[in-house]
Amino acid sequence: MKLWTLSTLCAASLLILSGCVSSPKPAEEVKVDNTLPIISLTQNGVIVDMKTIAFEWSSIKDPRVEGIYVYKQVLSNEKDSSLDYYHTIKNRFTTHYLDQNVDPDSKYNYAFKTFSKDSEGLESRLYSVNSLPVLSSVTWIHSITGMPRSSKIIWRPHSNNRVESYIIERKTLEDEKWNELATVKGRLNAEYIDENLNDNYVYMYRIRVLTYDDILSTPSQIVKVVTKPLPKSILNIRTTRNLPKKIKIDWNASTQKDFSLYYLYKSDSIDGSYELIATLHNNTFIDEIDEDGKSYFYRVSVVDKDGLESEHEKLTIQGMSLPKPSAPAMIEAKLVKSSIEIVWSKVDQRTVSYNVVKTQKKGWFDETSEEFKGIKSKQFIDKNIEADSTYSYVVYSVDTNGIKSQPSIKVKVETPESSEIESAPASEEKETVNVSPNSDETQEILSPVEDLNLNEI
Repeated sequence: MKLWTLSTLCAASLLILSGCVSSPKPAEEVKVDNTLPIISLTQNGVIVDMKTIAFEWSSIKDPRVEGIYVYKQVLSNEKDSSLDYYHTIKNRFTTHYLDQNVDPDSKYNYAFKTFSKDSEGLESRLYSVNSLPVLSSVTWIHSITGMPRSSKIIWRPHSNNRVESYIIERKTLEDEKWNELATVKGRLNAEYIDENLNDNYVYMYRIRVLTYDDILSTPSQIVKVVTKPLPKSILNIRTTRNLPKKIKIDWNASTQKDFSLYYLYKSDSIDGSYELIATLHNNTFIDEIDEDGKSYFYRVSVVDKDGLESEHEKLTIQGMSLPKPSAPAMIEAKLVKSSIEIVWSKVDQRTVSYNVVKTQKKGWFDETSEEFKGIKSKQFIDKNIEADSTYSYVVYSVDTNGIKSQPSIKVKVETPESSEIESAPASEEKETVNVSPNSDETQEILSPVEDLNLNEI
């Protein structure tokens, strides 16, 4: 076959397109001259592609011929068209024609007729031509599954050198149609990584190839990908409520094969904002707390080696530092001769000792306070009092950890006025008084440095 190079076809097509302006058309009343040459295609005079069909015929020697009329008929399953005038070739030296208005895998009829200045030759025989089917996609495609929030598609590069790029299409089980995802340029490229995917989710992929002349292939076979699931959530988180100024959190160890570490979150309220306070390899943590009886909410998650973090919002547990012991219950406060006696009862079993805070107010502005610690009994006798004063007392329970309760109810005792106050000798020792002889416990009595003689009592 002669002159069937790509450059020749391109030149022919340009020549054809350049002759499309004001091209002569067949006359309505045809004057037939059967002496004009009849177009006859060469032995290999038809070349078909998916979107083009090319023809070649022998050169025309007759100088009367001014050009060639091209006739075309579209054959389809729905309704066939008639054989109609389609194009004019204005130069008798042209021996090639390229039809670029062709659909893939479609059937057409063509005929040709020479024409002179005032007549037309006989129509050539009918040439039936079927365009090539759409280009097939890649012959092999494979997916890499189980990747964290991503998937990988690999394929064998297409053998057709006309392939310019690959069109990646994706679909989920919920989608009704395929969506174009990406274009990978270059025939020899052979992979695509899809990112930002859902965890433990099913995705399907297929590939079409696109040629340099914009021919899109049929889709490839479909491959399926399931992304990596999140690590399993932590179960059985435990917290303490009986540790002084601390909360211990522990949980069952993760059985995740690719376990990396734990994230521990903390919040002031169950629905509040959780702050990451620790990244751990062990399944226990002690949270140091500055307050007594302070509660927090905790969540724990598992992180695998790919950085995937388990769900943790559904399991929240509350912990609390050891609360203050309960304050003692005040029973009695009274003035007995030259002393003030206060008595209370033990309320909290954690209590091991008591603190008493004494406040003296004399006049409008003169006020002093003093605290007595480590009292083992439930009674306090104060002999260090003065006349014409107001004394207030509160008692605190103290546990073995040194945690002090809230203050008890405040009690007040007023001493009467005295016209004469005798001071005890400076060298006199403190007096020990057994205030509660019926009590089984040993009472601790605190005596003042100086005894008071209140004449008006």
